[in-house]
Amino acid sequence: MLADNTHYLIIAAKQRHELTRSKAIQALRELDRTGAPVTFRTVAQQASVSSSWLYTQPDIRAETDRLRTTARHTTEPSVPARQRSSETSLQRRLETANSRNRQLAEENSRLRRQLAEALGRLRLADEREPDKSAPAPAPASRSSVTIGPCRPTLLRPPTASLRTSSPTRPPWSGAPQQSAAQDNARP
Repeated sequence: MLADNTHYLIIAAKQRHELTRSKAIQALRELDRTGAPVTFRTVAQQASVSSSWLYTQPDIRAETDRLRTTARHTTEPSVPARQRSSETSLQRRLETANSRNRQLAEENSRLRRQLAEALGRLRLADEREPDKSAPAPAPASRSSVTIGPCRPTLLRPPTASLRTSSPTRPPWSGAPQQSAAQDNARP
C-alpha cells in the first residue's frame, strides 16, 4: 500500500497561495508608489496572476477598488500614497494662505490711506503757497480721476447734420428716403 502524501500537497498549495498573494500585494504597492493606474488587469499583469483569482481575494479586491476610485477622481496623474498631502496639512496651508491674504489686504488699505493723505497734503500746500517761478498747473492736473487705460470715444457726426430739409436722405445713411415732415417728426 502507498503512503498518504496529501499533506505535502496541501502544504505546497498553501505556500503557492501565499506566494501568489504576496506578489499581488507587492504589485498593488508598486503601482500605487509609481502613480500608475490601478486596475484589476494591471495588477494581474504586474503580479503574473489571473484577474479572476484577484476577484476571489476579498482584501486584495477591496484595496484594488479603493486605489482605483481614488485615482479616478483626479484629472492629474495620481500621486503615490506616500507623497499625498494629509487633511491636516492641507488645512494648515489654507489657513496660512488666508492669513497672508488678510495681511496683504490690510497693507493695501494702509498704503491707500497714506497715499490719499500725502496727495491731500500736496494739494493743500499747492493751494496755500503757489510757486511764482513755475507756470500755474492746468486745472486738469488736479483732477481726482483714477489713472488707468484710456477709453476711446466714438466719433459720431452731429444728429442735425444727418437731418436735412430736403425730402431725400444722404446716400450714406442707409435709411429709406422720407419726406421732410417725417424727418422733422423724429426726436
